[in-house]
Amino acid sequence: MTSDAATGAREFDVVVFGTTGFVGELTARYLAEHAPAGTRIALAGRSEAKLLAVRERIGGPAAAWPVIVADVDSPASLDAMVARTRVVCTTVGPYLKYGESLVVAAATAGTDYVDLTGEVPFVRFSIDKAHDLAAASGARIVHSCGFDSIPSDLSVWALYRKISDDDAGQLTDTTFVLQSFRGGVSGGTVDSVRVIAEQAKDAQVRRLMLNPQALSSGPGAPPRAGIGSEPSDLNIVSARKVDPSLSGTLAPFFMASHNTRIVRRSNILLHNAYGEDFHYGETMNVGDIPVVSAVTAGLVGVGTSAFLGAMSFGPTRRLLDRILPAPGEGPTQTARDKGHFTAEAFTTSTSGRRYRSRFRAWGDPGYKATAVMLGESALALALDRDKLPDHHGVLTPAVAMGDALTERLNGAGFSIGAVAL
Repeated sequence: MTSDAATGAREFDVVVFGTTGFVGELTARYLAEHAPAGTRIALAGRSEAKLLAVRERIGGPAAAWPVIVADVDSPASLDAMVARTRVVCTTVGPYLKYGESLVVAAATAGTDYVDLTGEVPFVRFSIDKAHDLAAASGARIVHSCGFDSIPSDLSVWALYRKISDDDAGQLTDTTFVLQSFRGGVSGGTVDSVRVIAEQAKDAQVRRLMLNPQALSSGPGAPPRAGIGSEPSDLNIVSARKVDPSLSGTLAPFFMASHNTRIVRRSNILLHNAYGEDFHYGETMNVGDIPVVSAVTAGLVGVGTSAFLGAMSFGPTRRLLDRILPAPGEGPTQTARDKGHFTAEAFTTSTSGRRYRSRFRAWGDPGYKATAVMLGESALALALDRDKLPDHHGVLTPAVAMGDALTERLNGAGFSIGAVAL
């Protein structure tokens, strides 16, 4: 089915919802500076006065952008907003608290949608409630279009494309390694952790979050999968087992519990194109000195578990709330500009050849780089429709935008590619 959004019969190309938040304003600013001339953009949120103030701060092309008053507590306002645009780009989180009505509205209206969620229960909700609606209306609902989970998803996509081009078979065991990282933790991310920790007190939600295939299905109950069927989210592994070029011990990556589910969903949506024997895990480089890295990796694993436990326990959570950033808070522009990250993903194809992809970006991962990834995702959906795969429903960045988004991000100063080793 072809929606009005797909044929271009909409007033706007992109509406940025949540512009008055910290990352929302960064995203709008990025679009003002980098969107092609003539791109039709509007700013949306619940306070007209705050929207006008943001528009004035951004200046430039944004000075002429319309503002739209919409509120998650008013479904009618969301319906009216999504009916006016090809793509809605939302930074209003935690999505478990504020995102459900908007994702259903977009799916119903045939409006493409991108967000920054790192919340497995929210994506599961979206699959169950919005996938069929979006498939019928022609909408692409694309979650996790920031540091969660574009580096993970496009790194594996790059491996898949290179192995396919080389006619080298399929992927087997694949490991993402965050090699270097400089940046802060956003208040929005911390608030999402708060919500997830609260939700996880429910046994059903805990089972969902522990299920490595929690997102690997269509609407209905997710497939049951034993925890041991995929690499642990708290994996501590010898680097040489990942690839002979590496040394030391790799620590758990703190975002693995979401990113891995997104990548596995990509494989399922692509009908196991990555491989029938594809397995995926994520780790983090903490040094190549064997003893030091082993101790550090162990401490990271313990610390990750302790932090999640502390966020679910009232007294310790209140203590952490005093020192962690609040929603809407973020680092200075100088700090954002100094940020960076480099990630590599390693696999061996079914033909026995080793491959590595590399994803490198400059700018604080959770702020500046995320604004680029989210902004370019919205532009890809709005402006590159002739390059996009014919997939609709609740998708992932790789499945929805694949090569088109990779091309855009490389053009925006990122470096994404894969090579045979």
